[in-house]
Amino acid sequence: MKKIKLKIHTSGPAIDYEKALNPEQCAVVMHPGGSMLVLAGAGSGKTRTVTYRVARLLEKGVPSSAILLLTFTNRAAREMMQRVEELTGGSTKGLWGGTFHHIGNIILRRHAGVLGYRDGFSIIDREDQKELLESSMAETKLQESLTPKGAVLAELYSFHRNTLIPLEDLFYGRYYHLLEIAEEVQQALMIYEEKKRRLNLMDFDDLLLNTLRLLKEHQELREFYASRFLHILVDEYQDTNLLQAEMVDLLAGVHRNVMVVGDDAQSIYSFRGARIENILRFADRYPDATVFKLTTNYRSTPEILNLANRSIEHNVDQFKKELKAVLPSGPKPVVIALGDLYEQARFVAAMVRQLLDGGIPAEEIAVLYRSHYQSMEIQMELQKQGLNFEVRSGLRFFEQAHIKDILSYLRILYNPFDELSWKRVLKMIPKIGNVTAHRIWSFISNSDNPFSVLPEAATAVQRNAIEGFNIFVSNLRGLLELDYRQSPDLAISYVLEHGYEDYLYNTYPNAESRYEDIVQLIRYAERYRGGAPLTGIDAEISMPYSGLEMLLSDLSLERMEESSEEGSEGVILSTIHQAKGLEWQIVFIIGLNEGRFPSRKALVHEGIEEERRLFYVGCTRAKNQLYLCYTLSDNGYTAQEPSRFLTELPDDVYEEVEIEYEFR
Repeated sequence: MKKIKLKIHTSGPAIDYEKALNPEQCAVVMHPGGSMLVLAGAGSGKTRTVTYRVARLLEKGVPSSAILLLTFTNRAAREMMQRVEELTGGSTKGLWGGTFHHIGNIILRRHAGVLGYRDGFSIIDREDQKELLESSMAETKLQESLTPKGAVLAELYSFHRNTLIPLEDLFYGRYYHLLEIAEEVQQALMIYEEKKRRLNLMDFDDLLLNTLRLLKEHQELREFYASRFLHILVDEYQDTNLLQAEMVDLLAGVHRNVMVVGDDAQSIYSFRGARIENILRFADRYPDATVFKLTTNYRSTPEILNLANRSIEHNVDQFKKELKAVLPSGPKPVVIALGDLYEQARFVAAMVRQLLDGGIPAEEIAVLYRSHYQSMEIQMELQKQGLNFEVRSGLRFFEQAHIKDILSYLRILYNPFDELSWKRVLKMIPKIGNVTAHRIWSFISNSDNPFSVLPEAATAVQRNAIEGFNIFVSNLRGLLELDYRQSPDLAISYVLEHGYEDYLYNTYPNAESRYEDIVQLIRYAERYRGGAPLTGIDAEISMPYSGLEMLLSDLSLERMEESSEEGSEGVILSTIHQAKGLEWQIVFIIGLNEGRFPSRKALVHEGIEEERRLFYVGCTRAKNQLYLCYTLSDNGYTAQEPSRFLTELPDDVYEEVEIEYEFR
């Protein structure tokens, strides 16, 4: 009979903390207790420090059930607890670990009845929440064309509840496009709350809000949990919002053994409600806090850290610290000025090929940017060069819903018998779904002139959709009057300005970034004015391609090639926000121009310090080599200024190079 050997850990060997940790980390782990602020610089072993701290507490006899570990993902909590088990040779069973929402759910499952909930409340996911919000909005009897989608309402309401910013202030600021219907939106949110109470439901935000209500309104429960948790550890504290910080303070109210770990220099999520003030003002709430700094960096070369240090020192509101490298010296970061966005893309693609030929694995190369739309030219050029890539910042540019929407308009201009494009465009009209779109298509497909038959097709449209359909027909007439064949960029601009911009803001919570995508598409389409230059066999037979035809053909061919290579490993393309916590041997940061990085919004709304932190995060993703790229013009004729994040750097922290092309 075959035997299987299993290793059973009963008790682990004593941990040699001084050998396993550097002096900075060891000081944190061995600290006896009290309130602790651990400022963990990029690449300084933050997770390792938290893990060893938990192991040390268990080793000192603190019961696992008296430890609360708060993280931003349940996966991070599980990984930390697994590493603790490996260190101690014991079990972490009973240790409370997970996200703020996870811990809130555990508490509410026991006590939600005192808040008026019935036993067994349900948690609705994002899709159910959007559906419930849309049904609540429908009860306001607002005109369909003005009604925002559930995703937009969910983002608005979540931001309001997590930041406690009054709705009125949000309508005049971040959500100005909803200002005209503010009264109806607020009415819908009241209906939404009533429906949740009646149906015994909680949404994601309720898990935090109701936990706080429970702790604030019921002293005996607050004292029970605050007494239970002898030690509280909070990871990524710089990313906490107002509610999360308050939850920590309430739970730490008795023993005050709370250790928060984070890096103010990497606080980049204010758009989600994160408050850098939580970490910067921690000592105001805990005057007896001991402050530790982890500044030994295990990721990047001294040259990369030197540039990052010299950049972040321009921020005023911060804890001053200087990262120190463990790795040996390497090349200085490189700053490159490129003619325009297309030359920038060609440079990155050429460098990627050179690095790959030199033996650097594709997955060790990353192209980072401030906003997703900045990746369009890079994607097109990498595709053209046959270089595989993986987009981490979202879908590939031309796979995105809003880009497909716009291209559907162009396709019906070019081919009025394109059924799929017609149906996509028609279903953007309020109250028109699959059935009505198919009826309208029946009129179009049976006509020699699809555009002229649209007024007749109105007979297939239900009464509640006729107004929207008539507006669509009117806008389409205006579109047909343009020279769209030779100027496809003008057609895209017209579609955006005549209805699609409103559709964007009423449909998508991230409408602003999607709008930027379309503006970038317009700039790209400008290259096709009057027809694109003919090359190869097309030039030999002088095929008379219009600009519209060339644009659509090029995009279709690129899309086919993308599909054939799906799943293949390649160079990473990502926004810096989504790259936080990751690292690569080689990093390119592109689009370092004023108005792009820092963003135009940051320049207007005094967000420069967070933008600089974002630049700092991007730079500290690089292990061995960092390339910083900016363009002299946007599209060949609009001058651009380099980012202040480059011009404010001392000359000795980077090398400025000029590009010499060798054609083979």
